[in-house]
This record gives sequence, structure tokens and C-alpha cells, in this order.
Amino acid sequence: MARRKRVSMQDIADKLEISKNAVSLALTNKKGVSDELRSRIIHTAKEMGYGPYAISESGESNILVLVPERIMSYQDNDHFQFFHDMIWGLEKSIRSKGFNAVIAPIDRESEHRLQLPRLFTDISYRGIILFGITHPEYARVVWEQEVRLVMMDSYYRELPCPVVTSANMEGAYEAVSYLIDCGHKDIGFIGPVNLTTSHEERWLGYWKAMQSGGLKIRGENCLTSSAGYDYTAEEITSFLSGLSELPSAFFCSNDRIAFILAELLQERNIAVPEELSIVGYDDLQYDSSSGVNMTTMRVEKERMCDAAATLLLSLNEPSREAIRWSVAPTLLVRSSVQMKGD
Repeated sequence: MARRKRVSMQDIADKLEISKNAVSLALTNKKGVSDELRSRIIHTAKEMGYGPYAISESGESNILVLVPERIMSYQDNDHFQFFHDMIWGLEKSIRSKGFNAVIAPIDRESEHRLQLPRLFTDISYRGIILFGITHPEYARVVWEQEVRLVMMDSYYRELPCPVVTSANMEGAYEAVSYLIDCGHKDIGFIGPVNLTTSHEERWLGYWKAMQSGGLKIRGENCLTSSAGYDYTAEEITSFLSGLSELPSAFFCSNDRIAFILAELLQERNIAVPEELSIVGYDDLQYDSSSGVNMTTMRVEKERMCDAAATLLLSLNEPSREAIRWSVAPTLLVRSSVQMKGD
């Protein structure tokens, strides 16, 4: 079934021969229109199938959740459990609000060809949550559909719309501040700042904490660029080989990087945390041979999922406002950090 044309505030205004501003005031329950006109506008909105008034009449009880298929696979995916929890957390949150979550995987070929899932036109829906990292051009295709859209976990600054993320900069600041409080002064950073906004924001949090602590950032101790997620181990190996001297600690912009670092240090007979402390981010359940119990920032997945569903359902029409809903992570202190001097 093809999706019907979406009704806008302008359509209601045209039918009633009034201003769009009057329609907006009425539908957002603000002062500025009479009770009689407000009643006419709401009646017309229901009649035409506009926004929240259209849910029961139009069958728009679905929320479409677009997810890159690669993060839904068990194979070679260290983040599977993390993303699995997020996907089904979204489903739970959406269902608790009286809607259906329709999960629409995006396969690699469709992403490469910039093809939207068939569900875009096969069903009606209230709005879309785009979850996970997609190619920026694919995200643009979704953004250009003029539907209610919330991006979750990752976003693109050139595509302004409502976004729900972890409070990445603040979380990184807390993580690095913890290392500083433990007596570490020479702290390195590892994270693909060039690949996503989340890693970029965690780099900024690291930078801010080092500045606040009056500590110098040594460029040779920072690996901030990556050719892609498939090259992480090789890139960190090369990075470590190029260091003349190790810092006393590293902040890694996710736990996958942190555990890979711990494994590579173990291969070099460098003990964690006795010789080098590590803090990660995400609270990822990683199958690591290092045996390290990683200190990390736990992403509050359940709260993020609920925030994404709540934010989407608050939209009466597509938004081009760069609304940010950042959910604070929680520091989990484990044994991968040792007080400097102990």
C-alpha cells in the first residue's frame, strides 16, 4: 500500500482560508486564536488526517526504525550486544507508548545505491528513527524525505534535525578527569575522530579535561584518525610501534578500541594497569583475551531509547531544528586503572 501524501499545517490553513500561524497556535494549544476557531482547526486536522490526530484514523501506529544491517549480525561484530540492546530497547520504548516499532534493516548494497527500504512506501508510519552509523549520503536521502525524523546515537551536522545521543563530550571529560584524579599526567587518546561525531565529541571532552587539569596534550600520544573500523588493530599496532615512550594512561573513545589496546599491550608484555592504565567508553561486553576488567563510561541505553521515542512523538511535523537530547553516561570504575605511584 503506497503511503498517502502527508498533510501539512499549510494544507489546513488553505482549506480554512486562514493563516498557517493560526493553525500552529491552535494545534500547539497556545493563545492567540478563539475557542471557536481552535475547535474548527482541530476538527479539520482530524478530518484531513494531520499529525497526531491522524493516528487512529490513518493507521499511523507504526514507527519505522532504520538500522544498518551490519550491526544486526552476529558475525565479526564486537558491538552486536550493544546494538542489539539498543534496537530492542527502542522496540520496548515505542511499544510502551502505544505504537509499533517496525525494524527496517539497511543492507550494504542498498546503502551503497542510496535505496530506501520498501517499507518506506509499503506501510504508513508516524515517523522514523535512524539508528547507527550510515554513509552520510544515505542519511541525507532519509533526511530529504520530509518526514518526522530523529537520529539516534550518530548524526550529521549538515543535516539539522532532532537527535538523541550519549553526552559524549561530558562523559569523556569525566573519564579523563578520573585518570587525572588518579595521578596520571601523561594521558594519550585513541579514537577515530574523523569517522563519527561521537568520537569527535569524545576527543573534545578529552581535550577539555586535559586543559582543565593544566596538562599538556602530546600529539605523538594521540591516534585520532582511521581508515575505517576494519583496520583498528593494525592501526593501533603501528601507532604503538612509533612511540618512543608510552604515556602512563590512555583514554579510548570506545571499549572495542580499549580492549584491542589491552590485548596488544599484553603481547608486548606491558601489564594493565600496573604499567599503563586504560579507560574506555560504552560498557561493551567484549570477548577479550587480555582479561582486563575495563573502567568505562556506561552508555545509558534504556534512557536513550526512551528519549528517542519521546522526542519523535513530540513532533507535530518534520523538523529542521538541530534539537539535541544528550543522555549522561555513568562512570564505572573497574581494575584497568591504577593510582599513579602505587
